[in-house]
Amino acid sequence: MTEANPLDYTGKVVVVTGGGRGVGRGITDAFLAAGADVVICGRTKPSAGDMPAHDGRRAVFVACDVRDAEQATEVVSKTTERFGRLDVLVNNAGGSPSVPAADASARFISQVIALNLVAPFYCAQAANRVMRDQAGGGSIVNIASVSGRRPSPGTAPYGAAKAGLINLTRSLAMEWAPAVRVNCVVAGMIATEAADDHYGGPEGLRAVAATVPLGRLGTPADVAGVCLFLASPLASYLSGAAVEADGGGEWPPFLAAVDSTVSDGPGPRPGA
Repeated sequence: MTEANPLDYTGKVVVVTGGGRGVGRGITDAFLAAGADVVICGRTKPSAGDMPAHDGRRAVFVACDVRDAEQATEVVSKTTERFGRLDVLVNNAGGSPSVPAADASARFISQVIALNLVAPFYCAQAANRVMRDQAGGGSIVNIASVSGRRPSPGTAPYGAAKAGLINLTRSLAMEWAPAVRVNCVVAGMIATEAADDHYGGPEGLRAVAATVPLGRLGTPADVAGVCLFLASPLASYLSGAAVEADGGGEWPPFLAAVDSTVSDGPGPRPGA
């Protein structure tokens, strides 16, 4: 007798916020390839030729600003109206341009926190109302960031919001158990179009990659793989977890300083 593949999402329904580009696109592609029906949402619809698809199955797009509670609820409502259930929510939509904390306006701060913390809360509430009453419950995966674990100079509101998202994950996991599992991916530095701009192009990306023990930036597929795991039966006893997908972290700056004065110190150095 052949055992069922725990990463087969055939018959499952998944919502990915911001699922049309960047990390979200990688997550959408992975769930589609695993057999799921996927709904993505965002303020801008991908072009017809760029809509995520796999083996003739296309993602369904719902226009939405997830910072608005009613619109976030509508995404879930439209999903259940079409497919009859919701098994997985991936709260991926987020991000922030770089602005010094001293110069950040009140509106900028509120909008960044709304997108990266409040919006996932709204979407999770809407998903929970469906998942708690359906057979099999459901799984919510929040996409957090290493910026929520360490100082985030230049993107202070973003880092604070992601720290809040990690805490929110743990609180919701306790409140909504056992029907709904809630976990988060603490994503490290990921190579996307936005990263190319943020780190100053290819040379900057190579320099930043050298600070990661695995020697490279992450990819959207790396984050997607963790999402597939967390939402699967393989992770059935994980809830409230913050899984770090960061290539091993970042080399402590003091090692580079030591390397400049000690020729044969212990272990590798950034860029070695």
